[in-house]
Amino acid sequence: MEDVENLVLEQLRLLRNEILAFRSENQSEFGEVKHRLTRVESSIASMRGENVGTQEDVYRQQSVIDSIKERLQRIEKRLEIADM
Repeated sequence: MEDVENLVLEQLRLLRNEILAFRSENQSEFGEVKHRLTRVESSIASMRGENVGTQEDVYRQQSVIDSIKERLQRIEKRLEIADM
């Protein structure tokens, strides 16, 4: 009976060691995944910032184009060459 108990205890110790090793490995991999996810989030935030800057440039350029169109229309009207 004592041999059976020792065998069971030995198997339980082996299982515990395997579980601890598995947990340690998963924690390490999880840490790496978290690190990589942080890098991806930083890249996305950076791209969004660049996109905002690009969008501001587009709006600024559109404003300049609208101003030029208004001036051109006034000039055409003064020269009486505007399309009616």
